[in-house]
Amino acid sequence: MNFIKKNGIGILTCIIIAGISTFLAGLSIGGFSFEVIGAPVFAIVFGMVITAIFGKFASDDRVKSGITFTSKKILQWAVIILGFTLNIKTVLSVGGKSLPVIISTIAVSLIVAFVMCKILKVDKKVSILVGVGSSICGGSAIAATAPVIDADDEEIAQSISVIFLFNVIAALIFPTFGNAIGLTNDGFALFAGTAVNDTSSVTAAASAWDSMKGTEGMVLAQATTVKLTRTLAIIPITLVLALIRTKQEKKQGGEGTKVSLKKIFPWFILYFVIASLITTLVAVLPESGFTAVYNDYFVKGAKWLAKFFISMAMCAIGLNTNIVTLVKKGGKPIAMGFCCWVCITAVSLVMQHVLGYW
Repeated sequence: MNFIKKNGIGILTCIIIAGISTFLAGLSIGGFSFEVIGAPVFAIVFGMVITAIFGKFASDDRVKSGITFTSKKILQWAVIILGFTLNIKTVLSVGGKSLPVIISTIAVSLIVAFVMCKILKVDKKVSILVGVGSSICGGSAIAATAPVIDADDEEIAQSISVIFLFNVIAALIFPTFGNAIGLTNDGFALFAGTAVNDTSSVTAAASAWDSMKGTEGMVLAQATTVKLTRTLAIIPITLVLALIRTKQEKKQGGEGTKVSLKKIFPWFILYFVIASLITTLVAVLPESGFTAVYNDYFVKGAKWLAKFFISMAMCAIGLNTNIVTLVKKGGKPIAMGFCCWVCITAVSLVMQHVLGYW
């Protein structure tokens, strides 16, 4: 009861805004699907606008605790639930062909983010979030990485804004671009799955290609599988970042300072892995009523809930973000995001050519 009294209004605010955002993301007007934008982006924008209009809304004692809980705990729960949507065996067997391209694009994005951080003097945490968001899976990767590096809401908002910008551009221009350079259906599926940041935009780009080529969802299915394979990179990236943070804090504290890896370790990533393993194990069981219900309802429900929770968390982050400050500081992160995006696009195409896929 105390929990509800303390956090209820703040959590309910985020639920309502996430619900409105989810509804808007499902709309299509004049042939343009708002799925390209995605519910999390709508939610974070609504949060920032509310704070801009009503002042320090998130600092009100009646909502502050619930908003903080949503931006921290609900964000981690979203990543855990996302694990139930991953069948590791299927993803690796079907997406194995894409692994060289995926590894190359992830490596290039992280290297470019590191170099641009030094050149442009962008905040280190923002650089990490833009780097992993560009290379792995957009908002989901940022959601998983932010707690590990202890990023604040403004840093998360900056990173999400950058990822959103290039998500929309990619979803709109990649189908036409891919067709112009002569990509095959398989080639575009691999291209969309490795060069587009967020799942919603991968879906939008692949669906547009299917409509253009009349491939009846084939490219969408392949691109989504490649994207899910990329998602697995969340595991090693977050663990490495946790070790680096532990080492840095120990170094900053001086000799004799004890820094607990247990406190910094991203335990929610361990639960993410366990959730993925559960779905993987269920997939190898003999077909039954249980497996049918699990795959047809539970997994699909988990996918929806994970995205809804991310939308809630993005709303909370938006409520804690000053949109004016965000715009003023946005130039350098956008330049970094652009460089990451261009390099990922180029490497994805070059690797396909080298491996003989295109």
